Amino acid sequence: MNEQIFTVVNVVRIFALAALAFFVNLLITYFWTKILLKYFKPGKEIERKDAPVFSSLHKKKEGTPTMGGLPVWVTVVFLTVIFYFLSNIFDGFWPQLNFLSRGQTLLPLGFLIFAGLVGMADDVLGIFKRGGLSLKIRLAVYTAVAGIGAWWFYFKLDRDMITVPFLGDFAVGWWYLIFAVVVIIATAFSMNETDGLDGLSGGVFMTIFAALAVIAFDQGRMDLAVFLATIMGALTAFLWFNIYPAKFFMGDTGVMALGFVLGVVALLTNTALLLPVIAVIPLVESLSVIIQTISKKLRKKKIFISTPIHHTFEALGWPETQVTMRFWMISAIGAIVGLIIFLVDSKIPPLWR
Repeated sequence: MNEQIFTVVNVVRIFALAALAFFVNLLITYFWTKILLKYFKPGKEIERKDAPVFSSLHKKKEGTPTMGGLPVWVTVVFLTVIFYFLSNIFDGFWPQLNFLSRGQTLLPLGFLIFAGLVGMADDVLGIFKRGGLSLKIRLAVYTAVAGIGAWWFYFKLDRDMITVPFLGDFAVGWWYLIFAVVVIIATAFSMNETDGLDGLSGGVFMTIFAALAVIAFDQGRMDLAVFLATIMGALTAFLWFNIYPAKFFMGDTGVMALGFVLGVVALLTNTALLLPVIAVIPLVESLSVIIQTISKKLRKKKIFISTPIHHTFEALGWPETQVTMRFWMISAIGAIVGLIIFLVDSKIPPLWR
């Protein structure tokens, strides 16, 4: 009976915080949009000499404000902090709403704030200096941030095990540091490549975080599940304004914050090797960019009309909304398949035993 009550309480926490995040972010976004239009009017630069197809397809979006993803992580941070303090001041039901814990949400929260601020700086540079951070600087930043996360996992959380679906856990020692860095960088890079059409990245983030929230819930990581539900609620409010035609773009401040958190949560839940399935769209998007770059360097020819690959489908004549919604569906299918693999794997013994 106590276990049932515990489950019901956490389900209520998840839906209550998700709903609250939605309404809070609607309010924050309303005022943030006015700030964007007043002080950041130049918006996103569309014209790119290295990507003529992209430029021709999206010329009409020139000047659309960016940094629309900032209210997403600001909402999550605000709710996390406010309920932490309220739970320490008042008794009653307030402690039930606190979801800040060292072992589950402190690290993702730190990444959300730090990566969001770094991404915001990149967005501001892109608006006023036109171009933002170079690829080399961006890669260095990604590596530095990922390195901090890897260090925390290995030295603070004593993590050195990698879970391989259907095979079990394997201790890899200090190699876990490299593994964690690769996972975090790859996830952040892939999500950055997914951000390119109205509503695309927001919808893809939603399905991936939903799958990870279910996994966290199944593992008994209730604070983490609530944290992810809060992100999803804030993302829903973002999509309210970002679906076609978008009033603003997510920007690096949103993509970096959520992309890094995604990698960190995958490591926390030991599901990093399931990400290629759960996050199938970001995987395909980043692979298309990598393959295109290698082909242009070695063969001096392009394989795709334009990359990331969603631009190729646009160039083939698919309406932007059609590309977005079909990618949403594929992302949802990938998340469901990943969940099935996780649930089946968690209920049967490893094959090698």
